Amino acid sequence: MNRLLLFAAVILVLLVVAFLFPVGTWVLSFLGWVQLNPGISWFVFIVAYVLACVLLVPGSLLTLGAGFVFGLPVGLAIVSLSSTLGASAAFLVGRYFVRDWVEKKLTAYPRFSALDRAVGERGALIVLLTRLSPVFPFNLLNYGLGITRVKFWHYVGASWLGMLPGTALYVYLGSAGQSLTALFAGELETSVLTQVMFAAGLAATLMLTVIITRFANQALNAQLETR
Repeated sequence: MNRLLLFAAVILVLLVVAFLFPVGTWVLSFLGWVQLNPGISWFVFIVAYVLACVLLVPGSLLTLGAGFVFGLPVGLAIVSLSSTLGASAAFLVGRYFVRDWVEKKLTAYPRFSALDRAVGERGALIVLLTRLSPVFPFNLLNYGLGITRVKFWHYVGASWLGMLPGTALYVYLGSAGQSLTALFAGELETSVLTQVMFAAGLAATLMLTVIITRFANQALNAQLETR
């Protein structure tokens, strides 16, 4: 009970701060600091991302920012590691510290009982599908899966793989912003081939993510309806 009260107090403080202060501006300032301090910024970024997952703060802005600051290859690697660590940390907190709180939260999602049963039978597959599908909120899902019967390492592996397409899309969009900034500043080659490759890469990434998400959503629905 004491752990639950402490966690609830932290969440309450976080919500008050988000309401009273320009959190979005702080995130942008943080990303600016990351860009100016490449030697240590990757480690600080990972720590901040993990904390955001545990504290139920949406990480989409950080993911976009990673693409803008680090570029596509490095940004994808950093966010993939950060999101996996953050999801794992929230999973462990949900399983061992705030289980009652998580169960109460999930009463608003009637389909979670079917998900719980499906995870018990096909743990890693169901975790993979939930990561690819937008049916369940990402941050709450981290905690929700913590109270299911899925094994921790199955959860980690399936979560890492399932989060990759969405992560790649957001990081790509962030890196596209970096390219556009350089283009407007006259620092990027503006040949027709460059523009075509840029547009084609963005379209292909978006289309692939949509296709994967749609397929995963259908597969997940099929799994849950049989439970």
